[in-house]
Amino acid sequence: MDPCSFVRIIVGNLAVRFPSPSSSSSEPSVSGTNTSSTSAPNCYSKIKLKTFPRQIVSIPVIFRTESESETRCSTVAACFSLSKAQIEASLKKLKLSVLSIETYSRGEGVNGASCGLASASEKLLGRFEVSLDLKAAETKTCLAHNGWVGLGSNKGGKSRRNKGGSDPELHVSIRVEPDPRFVFQFDGEPECSPQVFQVQGNTKQAVFTCKFGARNSGSGDRNLLHSSSMMSETRSSCISSMKTEKEQPSKERKGWSVTVHDLSGSPVAMASMVTPFVPSPGSNRVTRSSPGAWLILRPDGCTWKPWGRLEAWREAGYSDTLGYRFELFQDGIATEVSASSSISLKNGGSFVIDVTGGTATAGTTPTTSPQGSLDLGSGSSSGSRPESRPGSGSGSDFGYLLPQHPAQSRGFVMSASVEGVGKQSKPEVEVGVTHVTCTEDAAAHVALAAAVDLSLDACRLFSQKLRKELRQQSQLGVV
Repeated sequence: MDPCSFVRIIVGNLAVRFPSPSSSSSEPSVSGTNTSSTSAPNCYSKIKLKTFPRQIVSIPVIFRTESESETRCSTVAACFSLSKAQIEASLKKLKLSVLSIETYSRGEGVNGASCGLASASEKLLGRFEVSLDLKAAETKTCLAHNGWVGLGSNKGGKSRRNKGGSDPELHVSIRVEPDPRFVFQFDGEPECSPQVFQVQGNTKQAVFTCKFGARNSGSGDRNLLHSSSMMSETRSSCISSMKTEKEQPSKERKGWSVTVHDLSGSPVAMASMVTPFVPSPGSNRVTRSSPGAWLILRPDGCTWKPWGRLEAWREAGYSDTLGYRFELFQDGIATEVSASSSISLKNGGSFVIDVTGGTATAGTTPTTSPQGSLDLGSGSSSGSRPESRPGSGSGSDFGYLLPQHPAQSRGFVMSASVEGVGKQSKPEVEVGVTHVTCTEDAAAHVALAAAVDLSLDACRLFSQKLRKELRQQSQLGVV
């Protein structure tokens, strides 16, 4: 099935340029910012797109006597991703396709971007708006703007052309590009051994099955990586509950796993809990100092090979959030690829790996394939395009129509949306097409999504009951 259409808006190369101190003498700029001092004011921008949270970034400042190439910031300031439905909505309401950048200056001694509330020392320099052709960007990259624009304020703060050279200017690059993704939807909670469907518009097609299970506490977690055969079929987690037996409080949650199978029944990925989720001494919560951990594994002949490692914990204080950290394995060495982040335990949220320019959500890409070698520096795979593993039923299921991307280490990698604790969670997974060359690639991201979802349960307070399906495993003595 073809991937789903997505579009990304990338804003970068931001800088503010003021008149040189000698040319402006003691005259203030249009916004009341005096540039007669040799010290540059602090500036930041609020980048807005309708229906999306605004993004606030600090931006560098230069004077017209300085070299642009030496001072301009060349990193990405903001990214917005739009689905096919959002693109279609923008065609009906044109204001949904208007990107706005408001630029502010702040007084000396005020550091860092504000939280969105302008103080008395902050002045609006101007607003720059541009309409984007999102429909055209589904098939080709469009450069909506690249260069300087005057920030002189008219009514409403909109920018105008700088005639006299007395106004500050904003440099910005805005690129809109196609970002197709494979979308997968669990048809149930991961602990209920659900099917996983690939979604394209209103069409769904089953591509994977999941099997939830738990290992006996005496089997040993580390035997998993050195096993000479695939893990045997595990008992379904959704067996009928023994209601007459009183649940005993558990001091640890361990041994959970989710094995992902293709439609031929061959295992193609697994998420395995290798470090138990246990409360820190004197508390009933999993803490950052002693997190639980999952290994995300891929088949390698008759054994499992680690692909990634997910650590999760409950954030300190009264914050009801799950903290996590993800690492990618290459040649047995783990490299952190996703910046520390958090998901609301109550409301759920999204686990995202994104390596677009200077964004802080990731540092590299978990892209690999059965016979390929991954270069973490460039993100490119050496050798020819990998073929499917014999007997796996994989190969051309995903990616066979996709050209090799010249820089696979860039751009959106994946996201997994999960519901909060106590809600029926059917994770939805999006994977960038440049990061999927075979079935195992897609399955690894699906397994990672299952681990993220189950981590919300594993990090519940130990004074609280687990979901029914997980409590049933407790009665078997393996939680």
